[in-house]
Amino acid sequence: MLYLIGLGLADEKDITVKGLEIVQKAERVYLEAYTSILLVDHEKLQAYYGRPLILADREMVESSSDEILADADKQDVAFLVVGDPFGATTHTDLLLRARQLSIPTQTIHNASIMNAIGTTGLQLYNFGQTVSMPFFTDNWKPSSFYDRVAENRRIGLHTLVLLDIKVKEPSLENLARGRKIYEPPRFMTVAECASQMLETEEKRKEGVYGEKSLAVGVARVGSAEQKIVSGTLSDLTQVDMGPPLHSLVLLGRRTHDLEKDVLVEWAVNPEVFHDVWNIEYGKQ
Repeated sequence: MLYLIGLGLADEKDITVKGLEIVQKAERVYLEAYTSILLVDHEKLQAYYGRPLILADREMVESSSDEILADADKQDVAFLVVGDPFGATTHTDLLLRARQLSIPTQTIHNASIMNAIGTTGLQLYNFGQTVSMPFFTDNWKPSSFYDRVAENRRIGLHTLVLLDIKVKEPSLENLARGRKIYEPPRFMTVAECASQMLETEEKRKEGVYGEKSLAVGVARVGSAEQKIVSGTLSDLTQVDMGPPLHSLVLLGRRTHDLEKDVLVEWAVNPEVFHDVWNIEYGKQ
């Protein structure tokens, strides 16, 4: 059996009881280590679970899945994913490969940023499509996410923006030369995301979001060190949210008054927040 097990958002204790029981009896346990991270290290997880964990990087999962699935038709293999197992399409692909090999599968779900973002006070019913914000480079500044944001904006829905992380990834130069030399880990911040959003708006000029548009930044959701800040995109380009992981929500115009009452508690500048709200938001 191949088990896909969600680990939740913060630390070693976020795993479910059912998930932990499977981890402790499985023949092999893999920890997916590139689509997201927990706020504790690999060694602390091993100590709490009482099992050695095999780190599964992008190359292993996407190119060497046969290694993960080996003998899973005869033995229990656990594949651990931060958040919920289906928060990334890679894990759906692994499930499909297992089924093609007639390997039975079972999924143990857990909390992910997709539902825990409700901690901001925003109602999950009012969210549209989720998008990802990649790190820009001097020569690569994609804006495909902008079209999805625009679609959400037109019907008044919030947009959850997942921020890029780089874990065990080569530079473009090393990739071109075929060298397995990896860059240090990088985690996008709320301030970087807000800046790139405004940069893209300046390039596209479609009036989707601007400096005075309201947004919410979150960091380390689900942990005791969770942080939430609301304000204009201009405000959020200056905030320091601390260590990763960060996410951003762009507010839709159909925002409910109850959402506003919670959001203003997190505001960088409550007076500015109220002024922008009264002009642009809360309109059905």
